[in-house]
Amino acid sequence: MRPFRSPLAASLLAFALALPANSLAQDVRYYNVPAGGRAHDVAVTADGEEVWWTVQRGGAHGILDPDTGETTIVPLGEGSAPHGVIVGPDGNAWITDGGQNAIVRVDRETREVKVWPLPEETGPINMNTAAFDRRGRIWFTGQTGFYGRLDPATDDMQVWSAPRGRGPYGITATPSGDIWYASLAGSHIARVDLDTGEATIVEPPTPNQGARRIWSDSRGRLWVSEWNSGNVSVHDPAEGSWRTWKLPGEAPKTYSVYVDERDKVWLTDFAANAIVLFDPETETFRSFPSDREGANVRQMLGRPGEVWGAESGTDRLVVIRYGE
Repeated sequence: MRPFRSPLAASLLAFALALPANSLAQDVRYYNVPAGGRAHDVAVTADGEEVWWTVQRGGAHGILDPDTGETTIVPLGEGSAPHGVIVGPDGNAWITDGGQNAIVRVDRETREVKVWPLPEETGPINMNTAAFDRRGRIWFTGQTGFYGRLDPATDDMQVWSAPRGRGPYGITATPSGDIWYASLAGSHIARVDLDTGEATIVEPPTPNQGARRIWSDSRGRLWVSEWNSGNVSVHDPAEGSWRTWKLPGEAPKTYSVYVDERDKVWLTDFAANAIVLFDPETETFRSFPSDREGANVRQMLGRPGEVWGAESGTDRLVVIRYGE
């Protein structure tokens, strides 16, 4: 039987669908987490029942229940100083741990911690962020001038020296499974060959822009947050093209970038103390300033209908929920 819908309801639905995405309602909420841990990166599970963050100064994996606000802290090991956290294809938390110089997995069900140290000869690489390819391998960056790959199925770990040394920072996988990283110190992005590990550099149009983080949209275009220039830029590998926009304000400092399921682009601006939404269709920005000074949201991730950040300066997590 076809469900009944009144003419009024049908017209309201048609009106809502016709609205531009950034005109729909947004709800901003903050969650306090244990003080002093310097919440760095954040990830939300696909079902939205858990939100994870890296407790960088506590050497731990943080878990938030967004329904109750309760938090759980899982220690990661001696000397731990985690940076990035993502949800793996297995549904578990995967962490880049600069203190242990290792990839760490925390099992969502058992909270069991497994550590894959980098080869001793590599030395500390100041591990940053990670992304999975379509073969189930996790790729990661190190700011001292390295990037690497771990195959959890075989425990095979490989690390390569970046072609221009210091700088590898953000990293992303495209829908087709390609891996790209951004080099903050090197002011470029690079595509990594999935078989050989060779990195091919691609230069953004703005010199010395400080490409910090990078994220792919659904079309495989690479969105880049430029720390030094205050820009957000997009590179289309299929066309070889670039486009660039300056964030609002006199001297923006663009830190993180995340592209949601609508291909809308979320950024953070340290100068404005704000999360910023960019709509590529209308080429417009909308700002969501924090209600506390010094929020310093360093990374964002999300799931359909919501985007999360960690306020490293306020011991809080923040979520923006969007919809009709």
